[in-house]
Amino acid sequence: MDSPGRLRQWPSLGRDPLLLASSALTLVAAVLFVALAGPSETSTLWQVRTFWVAQLPLDALLAYSSWRVLPVATGATRRFWRILAGVGFLFLTGDTTQTFLTFLSPPGTWSTNGGMVQTACFGSGLLVIVVAMLVHPHPGRSGRERLAFWLDSATVLVGGAVIAWCFAVQPGQSDRAAVLGTLAAAGVAMTAGFAAVKMILSGNAPMRKSAAIPMITAAAFTAIGQFVAPPTVGRLPAAVYLIRLMPSLLIALGPRIQELIARFDPEPFGERRRKPYSLLPYGSMVIAFIALIVVMPGGVDARLWGVVAGLGAICLLVAGRQLAAFHDNKDLISRLDSTLAEMSYQAHTDGLTALANRTHFYEQLEAALERTSGVSVLLVDLDGFKAVNDTLGHAAGDTLLISVADKMRAALRAGDVAARLGGDEFAVLLRDCAGPEAEDTARRILEALAVPVEIDGSAVRANASIGAAAAEPGEGAGALIRRADVAMYAAKSAGKGTWKRYHAEMEAPLPIP
Repeated sequence: MDSPGRLRQWPSLGRDPLLLASSALTLVAAVLFVALAGPSETSTLWQVRTFWVAQLPLDALLAYSSWRVLPVATGATRRFWRILAGVGFLFLTGDTTQTFLTFLSPPGTWSTNGGMVQTACFGSGLLVIVVAMLVHPHPGRSGRERLAFWLDSATVLVGGAVIAWCFAVQPGQSDRAAVLGTLAAAGVAMTAGFAAVKMILSGNAPMRKSAAIPMITAAAFTAIGQFVAPPTVGRLPAAVYLIRLMPSLLIALGPRIQELIARFDPEPFGERRRKPYSLLPYGSMVIAFIALIVVMPGGVDARLWGVVAGLGAICLLVAGRQLAAFHDNKDLISRLDSTLAEMSYQAHTDGLTALANRTHFYEQLEAALERTSGVSVLLVDLDGFKAVNDTLGHAAGDTLLISVADKMRAALRAGDVAARLGGDEFAVLLRDCAGPEAEDTARRILEALAVPVEIDGSAVRANASIGAAAAEPGEGAGALIRRADVAMYAAKSAGKGTWKRYHAEMEAPLPIP
């Protein structure tokens, strides 16, 4: 969204001479459409000539402003504006040719529907714009997201064709070229509007929203111009001429606004933002159903079959879109599960040793005490660990801690939980384990720790004191840990291992070099 601070830096859009001139030109043309209205063919011809003459400066403004944006654009944005400048020159070429032809031809020959050259220039230019908007890169878009985007585009295109078939194509109309032209124009207009909206809302847009809105509105006027009266040779109301002139004005205003933004703003193009969920394909489905309801009273005819075919195509495209969304949601859920599992692992695990951390150990101990009374706890404290850090360094100390954790895991039974409570203090939860079995486990741990570990060329043995406590009936986690802690400090003070009822005190008499 444009910030107020930036808006104050720009010149007022209402005072820009080119914007004022193009708006004034359109107003003059509207007045002439009304003033020249009359029953004669000459009046109609001069309305048509006014229509085509008014196109030329608007086409020139489109090409000029687009070309002026090029120097400040880079990458895909620069490519978009180069294409738009080329399309502006293409429109100018076709409309100039058509303007000369209207002055060289007699009354009753020309209308707002251009000749071969103008139609080719306009059709190819509009197609290039639509494709440029559709293929403009969007950040972070996966293959399935690109497929979904193209399915959405096709859905809107078919929806526009259904509307044209139902409301713009008249029953019994025999001119196939006119029918196909009306269908194509309506479909392309809706697709152009859809592509512009998606491009602006999806982030990485080549223009600001204030510049894109007139161009999006131009697509709506193009569609309206097809519905109010098919582009045929003959008399048209003055309002129809104005409606069909408005897209040229609006398409030209967008690049001019963007040029003014680029001239004064260091970040002139669209900001990245989250992509909203697209409801336009479902809108196409609703419109197709409305069209079906409208044409049904007329009986089974070509209009009804056309709407039914279009509705079927829309349903298939929306179903494909849903399938792509289903796979995207499945991938998203899978990534979410992986993220949650990783977060849970990090929350419950000691980062250095990969053992359970203090919080997770207490959670497991409390849960075990609630289920059964046969629970024992070992507290393991390394003696002389500070000397390892002081003499060999903290990296060596970390290596020793990791080695102790690996040896503890290897000495435990399946279902037992080893944890690092902090520093050089470890704990073990023994499920379904009485006092003598806890003593056996402590002895296995001490025997494993007796095997020296080579660290930086030195053989280092872990000297540890172990305190054991078996849970008494109704005893809580805190009380059980305190008794094991008392037993561990008694073992550290006594320098030997003894077993007394629920307490075991053990020490590994292995010095640390």
